[in-house]
Amino acid sequence: MREPDPASQLSHETLEREAREALAGGELGPASAAAKALVLRDTARPEGYFLLAMVAEQAGQTGQAVTLLEAACARGSDPEHLAQMARLLSLLHREGDAARAARDALAQAPDDPRTLDTIGCVFTRVGDHAGALAPFRRAVQAEPDNLEYRYNLAAACGFTGASGEARAHYEAILEADPGHARAHYALAILSRQSEHDNHVARLETALEQADDPTSALRIRYALAKELEDLGDALSFAHLSAANEAQKSALGYDFAQDEAIFDAIEELFGEGATLHPGDGLRGEAPIFVVGMPRTGTTLVDRILSSHPKVGSAGELQAMPVAVKRLAGTASRNVVDAETVRASAAIDPAALGAAYLEQAAHHRPEGATRFTDKLPANFLYIGHIARALPDARIVCLRRGALDTVWSNYKNLFASQSAYYAYSYDLMDTARYYARFDRLMAMWERLFPQSVMQLSYEGLVADQEGQTRALLGHCGLAWDEACLSFHENRSAVATPSAAQVRRPMNADGIGKWRVHSEAMEPVREWFESQGIATG
Repeated sequence: MREPDPASQLSHETLEREAREALAGGELGPASAAAKALVLRDTARPEGYFLLAMVAEQAGQTGQAVTLLEAACARGSDPEHLAQMARLLSLLHREGDAARAARDALAQAPDDPRTLDTIGCVFTRVGDHAGALAPFRRAVQAEPDNLEYRYNLAAACGFTGASGEARAHYEAILEADPGHARAHYALAILSRQSEHDNHVARLETALEQADDPTSALRIRYALAKELEDLGDALSFAHLSAANEAQKSALGYDFAQDEAIFDAIEELFGEGATLHPGDGLRGEAPIFVVGMPRTGTTLVDRILSSHPKVGSAGELQAMPVAVKRLAGTASRNVVDAETVRASAAIDPAALGAAYLEQAAHHRPEGATRFTDKLPANFLYIGHIARALPDARIVCLRRGALDTVWSNYKNLFASQSAYYAYSYDLMDTARYYARFDRLMAMWERLFPQSVMQLSYEGLVADQEGQTRALLGHCGLAWDEACLSFHENRSAVATPSAAQVRRPMNADGIGKWRVHSEAMEPVREWFESQGIATG
């Protein structure tokens, strides 16, 4: 005689609670067993499918998790289920589907703070920073002591220009947790510090008490930024310590990036054999590219102040489209293997894949849009072939200022694009390869590519803005000179700067640290790269 299944003796509510508790504790076996029992108990109810989806996600099976969430949502419209569906879709770069699921979840007026925060995070990932404010605020209202929810709200406020509200939330976080490193760093970059209004003493205390490398990294970056604002050369000591530790933790070797540059030059250089095709015609996209922290956000704001242009933000659309169509198995979005495999991609198929991926981010009412992912300079060959009518603007800033601005900026710590930036000489070598690559792109695609000097733009704002608009096929519009009045969200470290009129504050910053920068200057001169 078969023994009765213990799960069959439990109520639906008890099984669901057991599954959730096991999930929270990372016990995937018991969680899966309880979730399967829920499905077997009643296949028409959504809870078991939802919990199986969460088990699959924790097991690294994101695609399977989405399939199970689709089954759950087909059996009932629960805002928690829709919010988690939106989150997973955003991780899979299905931004349009993710945004629709998030909107559907919010339309049901959820009151669970975790669900509200998840919805806000999805809106942030798909570039709708203004849309994220409402769910983030409701999450904080429901659970005011949750610092994660408050931090997300503060960040969204900063992105949308509500710097006063952002500052108040960051201060509330630090009152509750004086060692909250992300809040310290966010406050430091929110505005320019002064002798009478800064957080240096508090940051020094927080650094002494930091109990993990990641916190120390962020606090050192915050200290370095504030000390630089004050003109204190001690900022370099903090940067040097932070960057040395981070480079070691990442295990970075410049050869990783050098292999990518080599593969690109081989793919598009002399004697290259590429899939034939003319790409997709149409002049909508304007790509703003370059080394990061060189004025890409500024130019994006200038262009998106034009009545015919909207900013789509920093899209991963071209890297993702190339990766998918190249079909390589590596986990990296960009690597030498993927570059080589991309030779077989049909240009028209790549153009269509890019436009489909970018479609959700295109602002309504604008006939043209900007994509300002700086690292798209690696993809200029793909862009020019796939979208031959697109225009590409590459920002060029003085070599030493570029190296310094990259070295002092804390990029996403696990980013595939910016691992070079934790060492001055690695950054110099990266700049040299960037410089060489841009010379090739300008030679190959002179009609598509414009190299725009940041210093030239600062010195002659109107003249260079006219040239910029002309390259992009746009009529002159005075609004482009008032880019600082553009109220759209900015989700980059330049958020504060681009809300100020044009100024020369960023030019020559490397000179404050000229002694530390001397090896870079000497190396550039040996390579024939101008440093004056």
